[in-house]
Amino acid sequence: MYSIKLSPITKHTPEPYHFLQTRFWASFKAMHGWTPYFFSAAAAKADNTINFNLSILVRKLKSFISIAYVPLGIELSEDFQKIIPYDSPEYLFLLQDTAQELKKVLPSAVFCIRFDPPIEFYTNEDRTKYLDGYKDTKGNEKIRLKKSPTDVQPPDTVLLPLDKTEEELLSAMKPKWRYNIRLAEKKGVTVKAAGAESIDNFYKVFMETAARDRIAVHGKDYYKSLLELPADGSHVKTTLYIAEYEGETLAGIITLFTDTEAVYLYGASSDNKRNLMPAYLLQWTAIQDAKKFGSKVYDFYGIPPTDDEHHPMHGLYRFKTGFGGIVVHRAGSIDMPVKPVFYAFYILLEKLRAFYFKKVRKLLKRH
Repeated sequence: MYSIKLSPITKHTPEPYHFLQTRFWASFKAMHGWTPYFFSAAAAKADNTINFNLSILVRKLKSFISIAYVPLGIELSEDFQKIIPYDSPEYLFLLQDTAQELKKVLPSAVFCIRFDPPIEFYTNEDRTKYLDGYKDTKGNEKIRLKKSPTDVQPPDTVLLPLDKTEEELLSAMKPKWRYNIRLAEKKGVTVKAAGAESIDNFYKVFMETAARDRIAVHGKDYYKSLLELPADGSHVKTTLYIAEYEGETLAGIITLFTDTEAVYLYGASSDNKRNLMPAYLLQWTAIQDAKKFGSKVYDFYGIPPTDDEHHPMHGLYRFKTGFGGIVVHRAGSIDMPVKPVFYAFYILLEKLRAFYFKKVRKLLKRH
């Protein structure tokens, strides 16, 4: 068991690796119903003390219950990862013991502390083996964490390292992807880097995408507020890229760049003139800009777990993997129940909601 000491963070601290742990992202979520908390932690056990910072988001669901969420945390420095590797059982004990201490400092209405830990695997089999075995005991301790039935962040993604020249990046793509980038340029598709002033053009196409792919989206102001939010000391840049042809918006993406990573957060494409391949030129432009910004990796942020041609989003898998990145499988959301009765009821509601959106809603739209 770790002895955890938490101290509130009131001033700027070094930026974390993952954007979800930045103050910038916490400020954005604070505009949409979440309350952020920041702590520095010292976790002591035997002769080792592990230090880390935490950004925690708390959302009130009803007047008497709230959920706490730790996105892509607990994040450890490379030196501390040598002591506690992310994919070790010891790391899960660190999550669990930290959650126990967080119970004392977070609002009393919190019934669950949900982590999205940065545990990554390169095969689905390794992830499954890890998640199936995380309930194993170690000595007299037991892991009481529970795998959430739904994931907040996309657990499967493609990471493209940017430590290569542009020529090397192009060479690593599938030939058809290089061809489509050049085709879009040759046919006269242009890509501009914009901001909140172009949100109307983006959102119109975004709604087309949502209807076509049967996905849920936020209101327009949600995405506009992300583009308008000042960096506030964080080295973060958000950009809306718009692909146009003869003045018509064909596609758009919203990206977020930091010193460590660039993330493709949201994308939209029109059904018109898809033969001009605007999505390929959009991504290539963003990848080039991310490299110039100094980001170390470009995260395509969300694919199906396998290359299954029967998966409804198989086209997304093919599109994102074609740029030559590495497929990564994260552990997904892991819960520490604080109030078991409320937690059990909430999980039931989550399962029903997921069933409705994944099965019932899509079935109704087909008819």
